[in-house]
Amino acid sequence: MRVKNKTIILFLSISIVTCYVSSCNKKDSPAPGPGPVIPPPFDTASTGPLKNGASFYVGLAIDYTQYITDANYANLVSRETNNVTFGYHMKHGAVVKNDGSFDFARTDEMVNKASAAGLWIFGHTLTWHQNQNGDYLRSLATIAGSTDAFAGQNGDFELGTATSFAPNWARLVGGTAAATYEVETSSPPQGTRASKVTVATLGTNPWDVQMIQNNTVSTWPGVLGTQYIIKLWAKTTTAGGSFRVINQVGSGATLTPNYDVYPTTTWAEYSIPFTCAESNPTFKVWFNKLGTYWIDDIRILQATIPPPGSPIVAEKVDTAMKRWIRASVTRYPGKTKAWDVVNEPYTDGASVLRNGSITTGDTYYWAEWLGRAYVAKAFNYAREYDATADLFLNDYNLESNTVKLDSFVALANQLKTQGVPITGVGTQMHISINTAKAGIDAMFAKLASTGLKVRISELDIRVNPSNAGGFTPSQSVLEQQAEMYRSVLQSYYSQVPAAQRYGVTVWGVSDNYSWIVTTQGNVDFPLLFDQAYRKKPAYSGLWKGLKQQ
Repeated sequence: MRVKNKTIILFLSISIVTCYVSSCNKKDSPAPGPGPVIPPPFDTASTGPLKNGASFYVGLAIDYTQYITDANYANLVSRETNNVTFGYHMKHGAVVKNDGSFDFARTDEMVNKASAAGLWIFGHTLTWHQNQNGDYLRSLATIAGSTDAFAGQNGDFELGTATSFAPNWARLVGGTAAATYEVETSSPPQGTRASKVTVATLGTNPWDVQMIQNNTVSTWPGVLGTQYIIKLWAKTTTAGGSFRVINQVGSGATLTPNYDVYPTTTWAEYSIPFTCAESNPTFKVWFNKLGTYWIDDIRILQATIPPPGSPIVAEKVDTAMKRWIRASVTRYPGKTKAWDVVNEPYTDGASVLRNGSITTGDTYYWAEWLGRAYVAKAFNYAREYDATADLFLNDYNLESNTVKLDSFVALANQLKTQGVPITGVGTQMHISINTAKAGIDAMFAKLASTGLKVRISELDIRVNPSNAGGFTPSQSVLEQQAEMYRSVLQSYYSQVPAAQRYGVTVWGVSDNYSWIVTTQGNVDFPLLFDQAYRKKPAYSGLWKGLKQQ
C-alpha cells in the first residue's frame, strides 16, 4: 500500500538566457574583462553624496557578488544612496527551487548587509515574464496520465534478492568515488523494498556514482517530442543533499530531463515533467552529492496539457503566484518599503499585454492562464501581505514608444478606477545620449497625469548606442552623457509635481558591471562611476539635476 505523505513538483535545472534590448539585469554580473578605461581628467567639481541631492529617494541597483565580496563597491553604495534595488536576487528565478519551495539565502545575505549599512530595499520584482523558474511554472499545467511507460523496469525495486535489486539495474561506482548500494526493507512508501545509496566519496565526474536502467534493451519506450512526467519517491538524511535524474540514449547524447531532486528527511513523491528529446532513452540516476539517499516507485507517465482557459490550471497558477508574493513581501518587514509588483506588462511595437506559451527557459507569461486579471491579482496579493509598502507598475521605452506609454498609462488608470491598490508607476529609462528630450518631457507629463507616485526606476545612459567596436568615449561624449543625466532630472522636476516624485535609481554602480556590458556584451560606459569607482562627469550631471542646477 502506497503511503502518500506529500507531492512535490520539480522543474528543469537548465534555463535559457534571454534578454530584451531595454530590460532589467539578468543575473549577477560576472567579473569584467580588462576592457578600455576612460582616461582622466574627470569633473573634479562633483559633489555629493547623491542621497543628499534631493528631497526624494536616490538609489543604486546592486549585484550579489560585487556587493558581498568587494568592500570598495559596498562602501560606495552605502556612501551614495539611501536605498538599493537587487538586480537579480529578489526575482522568481533566483529564489524558487526545483520543488516550488523558496531559497532566500543569498537574498537574506544582501538584505542583512544593506540593512546594517542603514539602507532600505526596493523590491524587484514580483511578477515579470523573465528571470522566472519557467519550467516549474509550466509544470503546473501538466497532468499525468495513467499508463506507465516504465512498466516492467523494476522501478518499484520489488524484484531481486535480499541484497540486490537486480535484474533491471546496473549500479556503478567509478574513478575515485566510493559508494554502496543496498536494499531498504524498513517502511518503504510502497511494497516491501526500496533502493538505498550511500555516497562516501565523490569522484571526478558527476556520473561516477550512478544507477542505470539495465534490462535486455536498456531503454524504455519513450517517444520523441512526447510529454511525460517522471514520478518517484525519495528521501535523504543529508541536509542540502540531492541527486540527478536523467534520460539519455547514448554517451554524449542529449540529457532530457536533467533534473536535480532535493529530497527531505521524510518520504515524499516528486513529479518531474519533461518532453522526450530522443526516442527509446535510458533512465539514469546520478548521485553527485555526498550522503545517503533512498528511492522507490519510479514511474514514467505520459502527460497532457489542458486547453487554454482550464480552471484547474488557472487555479494552480494563481496559487503559485500568491504563494510567491506572500513569501517575498512578508520576509523583510520594515526593510523593503516598496515593490515593482508588475514589471514590463506590455510588448514592444503594438504594445499589447504580454501573453503566449514558451516551452523552455526562464520566460513565462502569467497571462497565459490568468489573462489580464493577473495584474490586479498581483497588486491585491501584495497589499494583502504588506499593508504599507508602495506598489508600482514598471515598464521600459516609455520615453520613445508613445503607443506603449499610452497603454501603460491606461492600465494604471484602470487599476485605480477598479480600486486596485497601485500607488506608483515606474519608468526604467535605459536611454542614450541621443534620446529625444521632447519624448522624455511628454512621458513624465503623462505619467504624472495618473496622480500616482512617479519613479525613475532603472536609469542608465549609453554613450555608444551604435555598438561601435573598440569604442572609447571622448571628453566631449562624456560631457554629453552628463548633460543628459542632468536633463532627465530637470524634466522630472518640471513635469512631475513635488508630491508625486518618488525617486530615481541608477541601474548599476560602475561601467564594467553594467548589464549593457556583462549581459548584452556591448562596449559602453552608461553609469556614474568607471571601473576604478571614480566619479565620471555623469555623476556631476546627475548631481546638478538633483539640485536643479
